[in-house]
Amino acid sequence: MPYQILSLDAVAEYLNLTPADVRQRVKYNEIPHEKRGHRVVFSKDEIDLWASQRLLRLPDQRLTAYHEKSSRGARLILPQRTLLPEMILPSFIAPAMSAKTKSSVLHELVEVAGASGRLNNAGDLLASLEAREALCSTGMPGGFALPHPRVPDPYLFDSSFIILGRTLQEIHFGAPDGQPTSLFLLICCQDDRLHLPTLARICLMARETAILDQLRQAPAAAAMHAALIAAEEEALAKTRT
Repeated sequence: MPYQILSLDAVAEYLNLTPADVRQRVKYNEIPHEKRGHRVVFSKDEIDLWASQRLLRLPDQRLTAYHEKSSRGARLILPQRTLLPEMILPSFIAPAMSAKTKSSVLHELVEVAGASGRLNNAGDLLASLEAREALCSTGMPGGFALPHPRVPDPYLFDSSFIILGRTLQEIHFGAPDGQPTSLFLLICCQDDRLHLPTLARICLMARETAILDQLRQAPAAAAMHAALIAAEEEALAKTRT
């Protein structure tokens, strides 16, 4: 993806924030930016990394609020309220991965992605995933991880998709709670406007439903897929109450 420079207004739109929110973060140096004369500009690569790291650590109330804002933007791409039915199929799920290390997990996930028919370049995806993990682990408290490319790259994919892998053996993936991980949801968004809403949606599902336990207990890919689709509906219903 070519290097991109964004204006303050463009960053606000991309992050689903107001321009005033972004100015406040610039003032206190809370967001990566550059000053070019009297202008403040932003590297899209740096904004993508900053946003995904921050999103994966949001507390419950702020995650819910951000999810609602970002979901409105996602509906410009996928008009229906749900995201997962368009992004994951039972064939995109590997319920018995043999991986025992972070590196082998990423390799296996990319292999499944390659078989999905939506991935254009497996080598570039693997390199981007490894670069992202080298900066900061995508492991989450609760035994799951959300690996994704270092920056969303529309040229890597024919369309957006999610790969779900479940390892036979828990591995240490760098989660902030120090606990091992056994569930891995690889997020691959062809349209970068879908990237942050998808991360927010899965984090919300993990906090608002029993999906993590359901995925661990499901006997096969079909049951895991059904559990994901139902959990998304359940999480969305809770945000409306």
